[in-house]
Amino acid sequence: MRKIKTLEEALKRIEKLEQENAELKAELEYYKKRKASGRQKHNAKWTAIYNDFVVCYEKGMSLAEIADRNNLSERSIYRYLAYYKEHSCNS
Repeated sequence: MRKIKTLEEALKRIEKLEQENAELKAELEYYKKRKASGRQKHNAKWTAIYNDFVVCYEKGMSLAEIADRNNLSERSIYRYLAYYKEHSCNS
């Protein structure tokens, strides 16, 4: 980058940087407001369903019954089961 020698050059550079800063702030806001895609593992909904899964599983309900109760796919039930087994062994 070349050195700024005059006040006029400095003011132009400041203006350019302020414009760039405003554009970057707008882009940042876009990304902050954007909904993250994919599985949201530990949000309130996930936690509520997982806690229900644990209660039902420990009562002896089958995985199919738990899936029907919570309207979950087979894959989701096995995810909950894996998480349960992983964390119940550490307790």
